[in-house]
Amino acid sequence: MEVADLLLVERSKQDDIEAYELLVDRYRNKILNYVARYTGSTADAEDLTQEVFIKAYLAIKKFRGQSSFQTWIFQIANNVCVDRFRRTRRERIAYSLDEPVETEEGVVEREIPDWSWDPEAVAQSRELQALVQKTLTTLSDKLRPVIILHDLEGMRYEEIAEILNIPLGTVKSRLFNARVELRNRLRPYMETQA
Repeated sequence: MEVADLLLVERSKQDDIEAYELLVDRYRNKILNYVARYTGSTADAEDLTQEVFIKAYLAIKKFRGQSSFQTWIFQIANNVCVDRFRRTRRERIAYSLDEPVETEEGVVEREIPDWSWDPEAVAQSRELQALVQKTLTTLSDKLRPVIILHDLEGMRYEEIAEILNIPLGTVKSRLFNARVELRNRLRPYMETQA
């Protein structure tokens, strides 16, 4: 574990809020990116990231330092994402685009972004990004975190194995399978763009 993290964790265990805030500052963006990629929702990412850090704060005294703080916080983030993803699969709701939206200021019309002014290349890029993100969310709970942690977050196999509590060989196998599945699902799109 990074020495600075270790010191901040030890101070946090002694109820030093400032030390914990430094840990949050250090890892907030990494966790936010992971959560957004896992869920496919930047809107939910803020709330879930906050939930991750609240859970970590409540459990910090149980942290034994057998892994790095980064590994530990990503384990919490992964568990929060899996829980949310399982809940939302059961709670999918469709909304009418004509239905007004209630806000703190009152009822307003639902706003739908107009991308028609974008050049074709930008539109295709956004379309591909959205498709990749959507496809990521359709991967199984076993494959999704491995490919996000490795290919998008840049983590090493060993870190991923520790975060997900699986053997190193399983990480490599799942990463291979996730890439194959993504490639197969994206192939029809890529063939139409060629």
